[in-house]
Amino acid sequence: MSVIVEKYGGTSVGSIERIQSVSRNVAEKVKLGNKPVVVVSAMSGETNRLVELAKSMTTRPSAREMDTLLSTGEQVTIALLSFALQDLGVSAQSFTGFQVPIVTDSAHGRARITKIDVEAINAALETGKVAVVAGFQGISPTNKITTLGRGGSDTTAVALAVALKADECRIYTDVDGVYTADPRVVEEATRIPKITYEEMLEMSGSGAKVMQIRAVEFASKYEMPLRVLSSFEPDEGTLITKEEDVMEQPMISGITSIDGEAKVTVRGVPDRPGIAYSILGPISDAHINVDMIVQNVSTDDTTDLTFTINQEDLQPALDLLAPVVRELDAETVVGDSNLAKISVIGVGMRSHAGIATTMFKALAEKGINIQIISTSEIKISVTIDREYRELAVRTLHNAFRLEERGRKG
Repeated sequence: MSVIVEKYGGTSVGSIERIQSVSRNVAEKVKLGNKPVVVVSAMSGETNRLVELAKSMTTRPSAREMDTLLSTGEQVTIALLSFALQDLGVSAQSFTGFQVPIVTDSAHGRARITKIDVEAINAALETGKVAVVAGFQGISPTNKITTLGRGGSDTTAVALAVALKADECRIYTDVDGVYTADPRVVEEATRIPKITYEEMLEMSGSGAKVMQIRAVEFASKYEMPLRVLSSFEPDEGTLITKEEDVMEQPMISGITSIDGEAKVTVRGVPDRPGIAYSILGPISDAHINVDMIVQNVSTDDTTDLTFTINQEDLQPALDLLAPVVRELDAETVVGDSNLAKISVIGVGMRSHAGIATTMFKALAEKGINIQIISTSEIKISVTIDREYRELAVRTLHNAFRLEERGRKG
């Protein structure tokens, strides 16, 4: 009998009717002789409702109590799904993060899993029960409830699959797989049957919201096959696996975009050792994530340093760098929040020349100006004016003929 871990997101369990639909799906797996372990999120909208409740009580809720509050959303779902399964004649047992237990560090709101004891879950499976586990939550070494951060249920599912030595981890959501581009932007976007961990990591980090990046990292580390499927339309979805399992590797797998990028440029900085650290050190200390970095040296022994960050971090970054500019005797610091980042991703880049040329030519023909370029072994990213984001994605999707990459969902 195969152990399969299945995760259902908030939209998949967003109503009583949808929870009952999930229960029927799980019951079918039991009839086929599988041992399902089901990880669920809070019902859609519930986490936001709980956050608003906290804000109605205090303007500064403590991280510890927020974790206690937010973890209740998943506890409601595991109980309701267990009821639904039992009503179908399927024996089921619910588990909170504490009851598994899923042990994490003590970082409230962004905890990381350190250990999972699967003895209790295995005992339930051996007696023919479906284990229904609350995603997103764990317990610290000092027995405090912790949560794993946004999208944490994906991480819970993958970690459980690894600990249980499951055959596969299936992520059920409101989309039927990973697409070559956002179907809302590119009508011709196609679903990708198979994609590598490496490509999925790059896509998740570059704007694709199908999978939580920590979950993909976990799956890649332990080579746990991941499959993204729709809760509402039965299909094979997209399998995320190691590179050697993807037989005919295409040149490009997908185009992603991020709206809401900002650019910071420190101009006229003296060109001497340690300058980059003097500028980026305070940014790092403030926990502002820096993405792309470009440095240009002028003929007058000064340099301009440009880097990109999230739009919401622009003003704090400018405030932090104002005294640094004075201390370095630099010219000025300026910001621009009207940016988008476009990325072309594919492990096939390693064996194909001319990817960048095709990308830059296609954008130039549409009059789209590139501001910053960043490359890795399997990704080329550029920043452009935000107003051209959708046009750029459609243009590149067509330039690389990605409508032939997968098949329609």
